[in-house]
Amino acid sequence: MSNIFYSEKFEDRHNGPRTTEVDEMLNFLGVSSLDELIEQTVPAPIRRKALRLPAPLSEVAYLERVNQIAEKNKVFKSFIGQGYYNVVLPGVIQRNVFENPGWYTQYTPYQAEIAQGRLQALLNFQTMVSDLTGLEIVNASLLDEATAAAEAMFMLFNARKNKEARTFLVSSDIFPQTLDVLHTRALPFGVEIRTADISASDLADDVFALFLQYPAASGSVADYRALVSAASEKGITTAVAADLMSLALLTPPGEWGADVVVGNSQRFGVPMGFGGPHAAYFATKDAYKRSIPGRIIGVTSDSSGNYALRMALQTREQHIRRDKASSNICTAQALLAIMASFYAVYHGPQGIKNIASRIHDLTRLADQAIQALGYKQLNANYFDTLRFEVGEQAGTLKGEALDNNLNFFYQDQFVGISIDETTTFEDIKTIVKVFARIKGKNANDVDVEAIAEQLEQAIPADLVRQSDYLTHPVFNSYHSESEMLRYIKSLEAKDLSLCHSMIPLGSCTMKLNATSEMIPVTWARFGSLHPFAPVDQTSGYMQLLDELNQWLAEITGFAKMSFQPNSGAQGEYAGLMVIQAYLESKGQGHRNICLIPASAHGTNPASASMAGLKVVVVKCDERGNIDVADLKARAEEHSENLHSLMVTYPSTHGVFEEPIIEICNTIHEHGGQVYMDGANMNAQVGLTSPGFIGADVCHLNLHKTFCIPHGGGGPGMGPIGVAEHLVPFLPNHSVVPVSGKEGITAVSAAPYGSTSILVIPHAYIAMMGSKGLTNATQIAILNANYIKARLEEHYPVLYAGANGRCAHEMILDCRNFKNVGIEVADIAKRLMDYGFHAPTVSFPVAGTLMVEPTESESKAELDRFCDALIAIRAEIALVESGEVDAKTNVLKNAPHTAQVVIDDAWDRPYSRQQAAYPLAYLRNNKFWPTVGRVNESQGDRTLICSCPPIEAYAELEA
Repeated sequence: MSNIFYSEKFEDRHNGPRTTEVDEMLNFLGVSSLDELIEQTVPAPIRRKALRLPAPLSEVAYLERVNQIAEKNKVFKSFIGQGYYNVVLPGVIQRNVFENPGWYTQYTPYQAEIAQGRLQALLNFQTMVSDLTGLEIVNASLLDEATAAAEAMFMLFNARKNKEARTFLVSSDIFPQTLDVLHTRALPFGVEIRTADISASDLADDVFALFLQYPAASGSVADYRALVSAASEKGITTAVAADLMSLALLTPPGEWGADVVVGNSQRFGVPMGFGGPHAAYFATKDAYKRSIPGRIIGVTSDSSGNYALRMALQTREQHIRRDKASSNICTAQALLAIMASFYAVYHGPQGIKNIASRIHDLTRLADQAIQALGYKQLNANYFDTLRFEVGEQAGTLKGEALDNNLNFFYQDQFVGISIDETTTFEDIKTIVKVFARIKGKNANDVDVEAIAEQLEQAIPADLVRQSDYLTHPVFNSYHSESEMLRYIKSLEAKDLSLCHSMIPLGSCTMKLNATSEMIPVTWARFGSLHPFAPVDQTSGYMQLLDELNQWLAEITGFAKMSFQPNSGAQGEYAGLMVIQAYLESKGQGHRNICLIPASAHGTNPASASMAGLKVVVVKCDERGNIDVADLKARAEEHSENLHSLMVTYPSTHGVFEEPIIEICNTIHEHGGQVYMDGANMNAQVGLTSPGFIGADVCHLNLHKTFCIPHGGGGPGMGPIGVAEHLVPFLPNHSVVPVSGKEGITAVSAAPYGSTSILVIPHAYIAMMGSKGLTNATQIAILNANYIKARLEEHYPVLYAGANGRCAHEMILDCRNFKNVGIEVADIAKRLMDYGFHAPTVSFPVAGTLMVEPTESESKAELDRFCDALIAIRAEIALVESGEVDAKTNVLKNAPHTAQVVIDDAWDRPYSRQQAAYPLAYLRNNKFWPTVGRVNESQGDRTLICSCPPIEAYAELEA
């Protein structure tokens, strides 16, 4: 038969098991088909009809089509600024980090022993930010500058000495998107946002903190020393949003008294990407180290006393404190922070200063050349941004600029010009030509070359930076490409990623991030667009966003999506705020009770608290399901004030709960709305949907179900889908309107969140199609049930559905091993010796492992993982029988590094082979942890969150 109609299906590349393997697993489970397995797993009342999506494209066809979409974007020279700038991403970083699955498929470094490379890169990021801002404590990135500013407001509000003070005094010269997000986050807590051209006279008794932009949104640079000192005397703290690149030349805020400095590291080699993703930073004083939001990478030692790194203090704080958490942050922007840190390593202190100085010099050149044409420039002091008064000529100037492929920032009768790393001398001449024509002059009337030879200083002498930065050897050793390449690879080699093995984390869905999905992300027509570019330059993005919106709405059963939330937890918060706006529109703004099952993700109660809601916990029964009777009782009890239910489906326990429709109906009967946590959407796609089940709003973790990679802890995307009645209330944006007049204020800085990575789920859906997506869900459920069947004789499986099936994940009970001194952490560390990342440890049940294989893993890989866990169970059995010592055994000493195994002084009561090569496959494919078990408590007792000097390493080892 002819093959002329044959086309390879991407689905066959995405799904791991071959047809014969599927048959073998089905036979092992005792079912005849995937359909029979699904009938036993997914309750019949919630199964939906087939998805209606376009026919799937091959990888070649998709890349051709998305290239055509990208060509519709017009990439003009951007001088818009406002927190977003063109950059030069060094090729060695683009190829070996940004485009490298060894970096972008890593998981969040909760298992420190197999994450030392990314931990070091993130420690470099913290050191870079600490040096540049002049503050001691820095986290390992936040989502964007606007939400980082909101976190600063919230932290300082909680820490305020005067508990009656509720006003956050914000400079009127602030980026508009930041002000927008501050309004959103302030609302639930009754914090008043007061804007002013701040002076000492504004420091009233009701002010708990002030917020400054440095340089200001207009580009002006001011000396804030006296203002900050006056505020401090009154017990008022200061937060500053600072341009990281400018701090190479300007006195850092930490040196003039700021308590918190936030900002964006985008200028350090991260493309604009139409708004993101970019790694925000958060730096503060040592006094706030127990309150700082997000993750901190800290220095400690391992079991051999060697230098080691780990996440300290704030490791998933929301899972411990839940509704009492100070933040709902879960995802960071780790990959982008890593890129920014490598940018600083590559350029070093002198290189960064050269880039900053060149930006400033070109800005001074533009200033003096345009003023020579007769224009008035309003910023007496500046770093990279000029503000010209153009009066009624603004429209004419804009037209002339567009004719020359230039974008400026226009506001009333003023035009702003922000210079960046990519600006050239020729660009300045073109800008001068545009301004000259509006005056009816010839650009040659201004001798730009002569002006360049006689530039004057535009930074006041008392604001010129005097202190050193980036002094650590790591920033002064790798400036040739060969040295930089080797440094990057040396760190990559320390980390386990999906390049090495499956990462079976429950609720985290570590599936294939296909190369074809990733390729367009680095194209200039997606990466080089400013988020505030004129809409007629962004029609490619608009098409992509519109298509993705329609497809995700079909998949979820909702009316419309908002892409603005740039993490899952941000999606939770946004969804609850949308519900609140809807209730207020109906005169029911008093509703403030949020029901949350005891099994919920920790971000759920934290997000509810941030939205100003009171959390009421609903019990779970002995099978781990929502106790329907208790839910009905709580709904009845709080009927007058019921705001919402937050429910994860399938449950966090890995079960399709039968009464979910009844649960949703109960909430609606009492006037509440149903928020569905989309963390487990990988078990729903094509089989059921939140909208079909009865939810009103749901966030999607695009970095889970829809193939955006985890990136070592971010980027993520958490768009929300809503039912028709909630559409008018979706998040808006003050610069680029994306919703109606009833929409809530923004929840993130960019109009569409981390837009550039939305091409990844667009690619995934386009190449999988309706049937492919449904098949992927079925295979995910098959793979999970296969693992369950192989392991349940060795490890009790805590919960299952009515027919004994799990959804896409399961919980292995390891609590009984504690009777012989074996903790679940010992199993997690021992898995490293077998070449695997541990499943989710002690969540949602302490002392357990939550396993999720995803559809991308082959039967061979599933068997390898099961063989490892079964072998570990046999090792535990030796402890149980007393054949090996309960305190000194292969589990307690895990993981075993190569250094330990080859040490001449081996004195352990088991062989080196048992330590390093317990199963045969390891002899051909061994991943070595680079440090032994890290000392967690030491790292918390003595927090070191920046690169210590070289001599400190010797002290640590001593």
